[in-house]
Amino acid sequence: MGESLLVRGGRVVALDENGTGGVLDVRVRDGAIVEVGPGLAPDGEPVLDAAGDWVIPGLWDAHVHFTQYVRASTWVDVAGTAGPEEVCARLATAVAERPGDRAVVGFGYRSGPWSRVGTVAELDAVAAGRPLVVIAGDAHNGWLNSAALAAFGLPPRTGPLVENEWFAVFGRLDDLPGVSPTPEQEDAVVAELAARGLVGLVDLEFDAPFRAWPARVERGQRSLRVRAGVYPHQLDEVLASGWGTGDALPGGDDLVAMGPLKIIADGSMGTRTAWCCRPYCDAAPGDPHPAGVANLSEEELRGLFARAEGAGLAVAAHAIGDRANQAVLDAFAVTGASGSVEHAQLLRHVDVPRFAGHGVTASMQPHHLVADRDPAGVLWADRTDRLYLARSILDAGGKLALGSDAPVSPPDPWLAIATAVHRSGDGRPGWHPEQSLTPREALAASVDGQRVVPGARGDLVVLGADPVAEDADPATTAARLRAMGVRATVCAGRVTHRES
Repeated sequence: MGESLLVRGGRVVALDENGTGGVLDVRVRDGAIVEVGPGLAPDGEPVLDAAGDWVIPGLWDAHVHFTQYVRASTWVDVAGTAGPEEVCARLATAVAERPGDRAVVGFGYRSGPWSRVGTVAELDAVAAGRPLVVIAGDAHNGWLNSAALAAFGLPPRTGPLVENEWFAVFGRLDDLPGVSPTPEQEDAVVAELAARGLVGLVDLEFDAPFRAWPARVERGQRSLRVRAGVYPHQLDEVLASGWGTGDALPGGDDLVAMGPLKIIADGSMGTRTAWCCRPYCDAAPGDPHPAGVANLSEEELRGLFARAEGAGLAVAAHAIGDRANQAVLDAFAVTGASGSVEHAQLLRHVDVPRFAGHGVTASMQPHHLVADRDPAGVLWADRTDRLYLARSILDAGGKLALGSDAPVSPPDPWLAIATAVHRSGDGRPGWHPEQSLTPREALAASVDGQRVVPGARGDLVVLGADPVAEDADPATTAARLRAMGVRATVCAGRVTHRES
């Protein structure tokens, strides 16, 4: 699996008080760092001259839906639409521009601020006999026309699919004509990720990434490390194989490991299905779920956690609302399971120390706050000070892992780091800046716990600027981070990207 390389003359960035610093050489042998020091003599391996540029450990995205992101390159952008009518207008244009019987997929609408949700009949009017699927920007509901419903064997209905009924369809998009991505499209995305400095990701795709990634490696894709997740509906297959989290998967050339069991405890803010302790601020009288909904009972949640813990699987538990986060942390405490809370978006202050107390990672996607900022000011106006509490979790001794949830946000680690530092994506000041991270802290939360030291993985990134420098204005710092130039990326001793 691993290759050998000497990275010469780079400024190794210290990510903690005990980190190595200074202009040093780094020797990678058989995919691992074996030596770090000044003036190392070449020993027959290729040499990558860092020429005084900055060297950091390889970057990871802790939450990706890889196949969905690959597919997204062909999806119709319906983000920022004011209502169903505007979505249908964009789809009508796309249908006219894409003749034939291939399915048309749109992505990005957020119906939370709309006065009503869209109907099946409206999509049928756009294209009656051709499958149309429109995916919400948070990926927690899907709006299908009659042809798409029929293709999935679903009965007629009037409105969108939500939460569990939608997730069952989301993993089957390849059943539609023309939706399945090609190997060439997959390879192009991997090259894009390497150009951003990514060497690894946690793939929480809905449809068996633990099978897909070894197949990709066997056909020659060796530019990423992957921990491939599993969902409850495929858990029996993984348990029968005896794979625990961290185990190398057959055919993966030691690049692909079994990942966590993904459990979705609640929904999302935008669909008003995030499970909260208090009702949404705009909850209508008579709303049957004014505080959102739980996707699983607490008994079911704990049963899945216990099953994972008994099989050696870590848990990646999706929790958006504060009540969902409380229930998930309770399940970690009762079962002794290990793993992460995915999103950890809205928290009770009393739950913040529990991340460190239970050894649970807060897997957060900072760039989500850019899209959530304005809707949260309406839906959760009384609790915005408890959203994305990265600083509080870190100060309480908790561990952070940053990611994107691509395709919900771009799988760009520098975008995530910049947003964690500034907490804004436009010209406005940072949103609750008291929860900002320093560039060094955000970077340390993006390298999967690695450092440039002997014994670490042979994964490195060479940068054209200092990634931990801080300007007086956080907006300036964030702009510099977003524009960070990646000179070279090394995964397992193999150069996967080099600036031309």
